[in-house]
Amino acid sequence: MITTCIGSNNNLNYLKLAVKSVRKNHYYKNNPLLIFSENSEDGTVEWLQENKDKYNFKYVYHKVRDENGLRGIGGSMNMLASLVTTEYINFIHADMYVAENQDLELFKLFNKQDKPLVASSYRIEPCVFDSINRPGTFKTNIFGDTFENFEEQLFLEFSKEFSALNNTTYRKAEGVSFMIRKKDWDFIGGNDPIFNPLSFDDIDLFIRMQNANFHFIQTSKSVVFHFGSRSANGHFPTDTFKRSDRQKFYEERNAKLFIDKWGERPEFDEVGFIKPIKKVK
Repeated sequence: MITTCIGSNNNLNYLKLAVKSVRKNHYYKNNPLLIFSENSEDGTVEWLQENKDKYNFKYVYHKVRDENGLRGIGGSMNMLASLVTTEYINFIHADMYVAENQDLELFKLFNKQDKPLVASSYRIEPCVFDSINRPGTFKTNIFGDTFENFEEQLFLEFSKEFSALNNTTYRKAEGVSFMIRKKDWDFIGGNDPIFNPLSFDDIDLFIRMQNANFHFIQTSKSVVFHFGSRSANGHFPTDTFKRSDRQKFYEERNAKLFIDKWGERPEFDEVGFIKPIKKVK
């Protein structure tokens, strides 16, 4: 019923945790798992080849010489979605570790909703850039902040208790760590490739979805640990919590592309979700 899709670039140690968590903690442990790796040179391709049968996944490797040809986060989602044959897609980052039943709790929401829906997981994150909590995200360093010091068992125990004690929902979606029907993803057209390889693609996507009357639910019953800054195209340095020059470049470039497309800067509501813009410039 559900295909989990993971994009990855030069973050093998985090990818290993993500894949392990999907097969260990998902309710539907044998559902399809697809991985897309782009320009990885850290042993990812070799690991994928060696472990595809062990973890029962399929993968695609993409190598480009020109930076302008990179698919990045949004493009990797588009590529993976094009290969999905199940009714549902569960997108997660390579720098995420899913808690128990992350897939099942999102799937349950679709039983109550016939309209186009984006169902997102609650995020637990280390204090990478700040320690400010926001709706749908809880920040703490008690579970560690890298693959080397991650307190896996402690997180699993905490997330189970957290979901049992809380039944919180927000009208909100996160860039990755959400489930959607394949037909709805195809209908909206996925991420706009003008924002490849990173930044503003999710903001643009969620505006288009709102204009098409999609519904959004983020639930505390489904939880992921998001390491932050080690995501699908390796655009952050691995030895610092500061944004790289590359990240800053694409944020500035794509901010201009966003304004060119929509005619104004993005604004966010009280829970941090992008406000809709009705007319394209």
